[in-house]
Amino acid sequence: MNGKLLAVGGVAVLLLAGVGGAFVAGLGPFQAESSGEDISEFPTETAPDDTATADDGSDADGGAASTPPFAFTVDAIEECGRTCRDVTSTLTNQQNSTAEDITVYTRIYAGNTTDGGDVVWEGSEGVGTLEAEESYTTTRRVDLSFGDAYAIERADGWITVRTTVETADRSVTLSDQRKVA
Repeated sequence: MNGKLLAVGGVAVLLLAGVGGAFVAGLGPFQAESSGEDISEFPTETAPDDTATADDGSDADGGAASTPPFAFTVDAIEECGRTCRDVTSTLTNQQNSTAEDITVYTRIYAGNTTDGGDVVWEGSEGVGTLEAEESYTTTRRVDLSFGDAYAIERADGWITVRTTVETADRSVTLSDQRKVA
């Protein structure tokens, strides 16, 4: 009888260890609902010749540095579950001209970092065309696996959000660090 009890207990321990491992790794039924996209290459900032700046902050012609071409703000964050947030953000074209073929790429990293780290979420959104001073607002669901949430917890609750705005003629990367837990 003790042999059967020991065998059943061993199976239960193995089963719990497997489920616990999947829980921490974010696999199986515990996997996060991703943005539905697999971004193989994440674009980075490039500055066209007409907006290049010198080390002193002046533009290439010696004048004052111009306003950044885009502003990106997070307007609201609403809880939709323990590891889920609906994030509303706005992109504004701050240029004096129309921006075309706009795509916004966003990656969220665990930790307060400037050189990346564990990617816990990524997504992209096709915006299309924005006239001068026009804005585009959208709400995206950020649903993390328990493993990704744990990575943020291990990083003392800090995340880094890196957003690249890619247009027909330039790419601009914005980065923000936040304490979320």
